[in-house]
Amino acid sequence: MERPSSARDRHFMRNALNISLRGIGNTWPNPSVGAVIVKDDQIISRGWTQPGGKPHAEMVALKKKKKLFGATLYTTLEPCSHYGKTPPCVDQIIKSKINRVVIGLKDPNPKINGEGIRKLKKKKN
Repeated sequence: MERPSSARDRHFMRNALNISLRGIGNTWPNPSVGAVIVKDDQIISRGWTQPGGKPHAEMVALKKKKKLFGATLYTTLEPCSHYGKTPPCVDQIIKSKINRVVIGLKDPNPKINGEGIRKLKKKKN
């Protein structure tokens, strides 16, 4: 897990932020999140939180592509790490073999609050 640090990272995170706007006002009780998956400097998939808050943005983006080894996921909010109305996004991200995850904001929800980040860091080691 990393925060956007380079001009390249900021470019793709802005794209994820713009995509998140598509869900504004329709995702309650969840926030509107955007996600893009990048491989070889090209966006290969994107997703945003769907109406009613499910599926989450990361899951929408993951479903569109199968070969994700070596890709980077940019997500505007820390991936969820608990079971609610959907399974944990972080577990699916880890299973996808995505190489790198860049997160815009740590989730302030007490059910998550850093656990998704901890799982991603543990996977990396």
